[in-house]
Formats: sequence, C-alpha cells, structure tokens
Amino acid sequence: MKEEEKLTSRSSKWKRITKKKWVLPAIYLGSAALILTGVLWYQAATDDIIGNETDNVQDVADKQLSQYPDQQEAVPVNALEENFKMPVLDENEVKIKKQFYDNNASSEEQEAALVVYNNTYYPSTGIDIAMENGESFDVAASLSGTVIRAENDPILGNVVEIKHENDVVTFYQSLDEMHVEQGTEVVQGEVIGTAGTSIYDKDAGVHVHFEIRQNNEPVNPIEFFNKPLSSIDVKAEAAKNEAKKEKEAEAVNEKSEANTANEKQQTEATNENVDEANAADSAENADEGEASEDNSQSS
Repeated sequence: MKEEEKLTSRSSKWKRITKKKWVLPAIYLGSAALILTGVLWYQAATDDIIGNETDNVQDVADKQLSQYPDQQEAVPVNALEENFKMPVLDENEVKIKKQFYDNNASSEEQEAALVVYNNTYYPSTGIDIAMENGESFDVAASLSGTVIRAENDPILGNVVEIKHENDVVTFYQSLDEMHVEQGTEVVQGEVIGTAGTSIYDKDAGVHVHFEIRQNNEPVNPIEFFNKPLSSIDVKAEAAKNEAKKEKEAEAVNEKSEANTANEKQQTEATNENVDEANAADSAENADEGEASEDNSQSS
C-alpha cells in the first residue's frame, strides 16, 4: 500500500507541474537547444574532415608541381596572337610605292617590282611605303619583338631588324632616324624611327622599305597584313608540299622521258638490224643472180 501511495503522490505532483503554463514551452525550448547543439557539433566535425582532405590534396599538388619547376609558370588560356600590321601609325596616310617581286605575277607586275642600282635590276624582296606628299613619317613596329640590329648601312640607309617567334624577322630599311638600339624590346605599334632615303633605291624618294622573312627567306608582306604570325608557317608548309609535288612530277617526267629514249634507241637498233639484214639479203641475191648469169653464158 505504501508503494502505491508513493506512486500516486509522484503522479499527482507531475500532473500539477505539467498544468503550469510555462512547463511545456520550456520542454520544447530545451529539446530544440539540444537538437541545435547536436547539428552544430556535427557540422564542425565535418568541416574539420573536409579541411584536412583539402590540405592533403593541396600538398599532393604542390609536390607534383615541385617535380616540374619549368611548368609552374601559368600561360593565359585566352592569350591572343598578334597580327602583322603595316609599319605605320595611320595606314590611310600612306601608299605602297613598290610591290614585292612575285615569281607568279605578270610580266608587267614583275617589271614594276624591280629596283635599279648601279645599272643592274634587282627584284624587290619587300615593299616600299611612302606618303602621298613625299614627306617623312613615323615608322612603327609591325609586331612585338626584340631589336637585333639597329645601324647605318652605307647603301641601304639606317636599318632596324626585329626578331619575333618562329624564326620570323621584320626589316625596316631606308630610315632617316632610329629611335631604338640593339637589344631593345618593342611592342607592336611602337615608333622605331622615321622614313628616309637610301642610295640603293633613290627613285623611291622618302620611304621605308619593309620586309618579312622567315629563316631569312623573304615573303610578300601584303599577304600577311592583318594575319597572325603563325600564318607564315601554314603558307611555308603549303609551299613545301607544292615543291615536293613538283619534284615528284619532274621525277616521273624524267623517268618517262628516259623510258621513251630507251624505247627509241631499241627501235632504232631494231631498224638498223633489219636494214642490215635486208642489205645482206640483197647482196646475196645479187651474187646469186650474177652466178646464175655466168652459168648461162658458160653453157
């Protein structure tokens, strides 16, 4: 009985407590606090794990990069290749006075691309650019690069050469003033001098003679203005393939001509043998005729 009275007493106390207005909200708040504490603890533990894994991955990446020191420098993915530009500040103020000598051009165009020096004609290996009024003008770098030559030539005038990638060099001749020296790094469009004259091409007057060369082989600048530097490689490869085809065609023609010559020799030799056989037969027949005639006369 005493145990039942104790249980009844405790139950009555709990009922009295739960009847109070603040009890249930307190229980809810306490439960929410416990849940929130558990969530925050779990999140903190997860962040530590992820952080450690990230650090490990970064350590592995750093170790791999350290094995290739030459490749650590990042190259911009969107880096743009420069296009060849006419070596002037304003293309609308100048004209091309003499064109590049092209072996495939017409005879009139080839004649117009000749330079007369010391009573001798030389093909133009570049283009001559001049002002309409014949005055001097600023000469600018066609591409960014390094100046490898900046000096006076007694025949060509002041000369500047700028080296670029892929063994490409741009030449600027007949300059009056030079604003750069050997070893200078220039950017595209930077003024490197002013147009002048030269003994080599006096008839051109005030001008700049501009050339583009790859492996010291001149190419027509007109074909590459506003095109990337790599376009020269494409054209050179195409020219190489064309030359290879022409060489193969020449070899086939030479072989065909040799076969034709051999056949002709064999035919001539056969004809000679036939002629000799016919001559021998004719001589034998003649001898037989003479012998027959002698026998007739004897009888």
